[in-house]
Amino acid sequence: MQAEDVANYLKDHPDFFEAYHDLLSQIYVPHPHGGRAIPLSDRQVLTLREKSRALESKLSELIQFGEENDALGDKVHRLGLALLAPVAFEPYIQALYYGLREDFAVPHVAMRLWRGEGDGAEYEPVSDALRDYAAKLEQPFCGANENFEAVSWFGEAAPHVRSVAFMPLRDRDGTFGMLAIGSEDPERFFREMGTLYLQRIADMVGAGLARFV
Repeated sequence: MQAEDVANYLKDHPDFFEAYHDLLSQIYVPHPHGGRAIPLSDRQVLTLREKSRALESKLSELIQFGEENDALGDKVHRLGLALLAPVAFEPYIQALYYGLREDFAVPHVAMRLWRGEGDGAEYEPVSDALRDYAAKLEQPFCGANENFEAVSWFGEAAPHVRSVAFMPLRDRDGTFGMLAIGSEDPERFFREMGTLYLQRIADMVGAGLARFV
């Protein structure tokens, strides 16, 4: 008989130890953290304690994630409120940039629009390749700076930017711009990070800018 046969038999006959309950007090197994043998009941207690510690650690991690998400949600809410007040393009852009820099601690923010007309940097021309890139983005892009065209929008700070996030701006008529944020920290924006709140910001900004472009 193989060990697997014994294990399968005990799984299929859960009442085995009811008929042979004395065996429980006679079975000794290795201690998980040492070489000495301990009763089976003690080993079960140790196993339960380890599972309890693992669950407590996981719960603590989930609570931390929840608190971080709540904080991000509050920031997005404040940004949304700040963007409701402006009734002209320039005040809207100022409120957007200020909110991202001050509340989200994003050091570099820039945007380009290819619909409408204006004198600001937001209306400087971009390549057809970048327009196509923005149109094909199904969700915000996050990752290392790989000499993207949009990084040049950050001006003199561009050579120092190590990670970026690009958010396409859309309305019912399609993609009409892209919002870019960057950081000198190479870990600030990375490919595996969640983009839920970035997408919400992009949707909110796209809807707001539709009034002006």
